[in-house]
Amino acid sequence: MRRAIFLIIVAIVFAGMAAAVIVRAASQNTGGGQMRGMATPVALHEVDARVFSDVVEALGTANANESVQVTAKISDTISRIHFDSGQRVTANEILVELRDAEEVAGLSEARASLREAQQELARIRDLTERGVAARSRLDEIQANAERAGARVAALEARVADRIIRAPFDGIVGLREVSLGQLVRPGDVIAQLDDTSIIKLDFTLPERFLATVSPGMEIAARTSAFAGEEFTGEITQIDSRIDPATRAVTVRAEIDNSDGRLRPGLLMTVEVRRDPRTRPAVPETAITRLRDQVFVFTVAQDEMGYYAVQHEITVGARSGGFLEVLAGIEPGTTIVRQGVHRIRDGARISPRDGANGARTAGNTVAAAPAGATAGSARP
Repeated sequence: MRRAIFLIIVAIVFAGMAAAVIVRAASQNTGGGQMRGMATPVALHEVDARVFSDVVEALGTANANESVQVTAKISDTISRIHFDSGQRVTANEILVELRDAEEVAGLSEARASLREAQQELARIRDLTERGVAARSRLDEIQANAERAGARVAALEARVADRIIRAPFDGIVGLREVSLGQLVRPGDVIAQLDDTSIIKLDFTLPERFLATVSPGMEIAARTSAFAGEEFTGEITQIDSRIDPATRAVTVRAEIDNSDGRLRPGLLMTVEVRRDPRTRPAVPETAITRLRDQVFVFTVAQDEMGYYAVQHEITVGARSGGFLEVLAGIEPGTTIVRQGVHRIRDGARISPRDGANGARTAGNTVAAAPAGATAGSARP
């Protein structure tokens, strides 16, 4: 009796499994009919031309166009401070004055002596021309006047040393001194940087020496401004290769008239070679079958829209887009989203806003992973 009950239970289980298989097959057949007869909602994209290039990647450090530590030449106390931290100054603008009362007094005395010597020289020169005074007396007075003039120049230089000026236009860093403080030669008063241009120094392995040259375009990014790209060009390549690292230092310049970039920033650098304009398709629009890459273009008949599968050849990758080497032209409408729910000949229905990707930014340059001089393949 138990055996019969067991056999009945097993038969019921197998019958249920068979029914499930039949239902599943029927649903799949129904889905296939829907694929052929019902339109699948998809998002579309109009293929446009974008700029791609081969990329060499590196890390670099931002430096100021000109940079100097403002220091004193002599030892004395600070009598006036004419700047504050972060202030923009112009060339020859006074930053700090040191105590100069003694030097100014000495300079006044020397100038008075110089005026007396010049007056005496004029008087003796007149007498000499009239033959009253000896020529030797004129030479003596002229030497005295020259000595007085030299003393004035020396004292003017000593007074000038007590006035510390900005050597070029720039932004003053943090102030390192206070009023009344004694400063000595070499003591840092502040850092002065000209950041109108950023000099970006980075190193490349020696194998890339033949692939870079002055004038080539670079693109730099930094975590301080996530998502933003700063462009510039290579201006100099070091004349030597570091024998320890077998790398060469390359310098690029980036316009920084808005002052956002600051010296010391760590930046990722892309050196762009062989810029070219090619059709571009979104990465979400492609499907793969082994080594083949496909996109679905859009066609229309009396029944509506349907998808047509096209094989394409792709090249570099950049910002979510792939370079198309062959197989499609700009202006072609393709399926951007929903490609894995359709097949060749399937009916499709563009969703509202499906063409939004047509305005997905301006041209960008290719950015394959790794420091390679060739186009990246997806």
